[in-house]
Amino acid sequence: MTDPAARRVTFTGFGGIELVGDMWGDSDGPLVLLLHGGGQTRHSWKSTGARLAASGARVVALDARGHGESAWSVERDYRREAMARDVVAVLDELGEPAVLVGASMGGLSGLYASTLVGPDKISALVLVDVVPRPEEAGILRVIGFLTQHREGFATLDEAGAAVAAYLPHRPKPRSTEGLRRNLRHRDGRWYWHWDPEMFDGTQDDPNQVVAGLEAAARNLSIPVLLVRGQLSDVVSERGVADFLELVPHAQIAELSGAAHTAAGDDNDAFTQAVCDFVVAHGVHAR
Repeated sequence: MTDPAARRVTFTGFGGIELVGDMWGDSDGPLVLLLHGGGQTRHSWKSTGARLAASGARVVALDARGHGESAWSVERDYRREAMARDVVAVLDELGEPAVLVGASMGGLSGLYASTLVGPDKISALVLVDVVPRPEEAGILRVIGFLTQHREGFATLDEAGAAVAAYLPHRPKPRSTEGLRRNLRHRDGRWYWHWDPEMFDGTQDDPNQVVAGLEAAARNLSIPVLLVRGQLSDVVSERGVADFLELVPHAQIAELSGAAHTAAGDDNDAFTQAVCDFVVAHGVHAR
């Protein structure tokens, strides 16, 4: 089957910020909203979006504020609440319930958004390697990578070497051309395609963050799928067990060859798990 072509779409997020996305599929299919992780863009969902659309869904992959083609916040407002309200604003524009699929940062946005609206807006939730109680060492490694290289890279190969060092479990790509969508070229150097101010300023109290996430998880009544990479240093088996105590009805899918970047590490297995879940719970097709 030929993959459906994506079309570029725009939305107005919280506070009037412009958000950019890709859309695939038939307008009569169940809606799926894909939310990428920190430092990524909507293009990380390209294969998943096309396959979900081929299975009959209508799919939107969104660039979060400060990422990709979406606007950077003039006020540097990258609070979890702002990102969650962006999700709600996009759902309002789309005008029908959606299955939310969120990786890492995107999963947090989806989880927080579920506290702002009911099942008439979010019909089901897929969390990709994110739980209320992550492993601190893994989180620090992710933040360390995202906050490095603010001076940019001289070449795509230099950027590729940094990614390879961060993701040692992945085979090194033959070409670094795919990185062009995650980098901006200016003044003779390549810079990550996201706002470096995102981690500046006051950090939230970790205990309050965990308490808020646990409260949000405890209140979930919609269908939930947690996808974990078995090699993840962010979501441990204990983190999964704690999550199941909060959300006992949640389904779990583990990807044996994947780490924290589960969707990209084993895209075929990840997409199949999400497709099966959407088919089972995308009940709001018109």
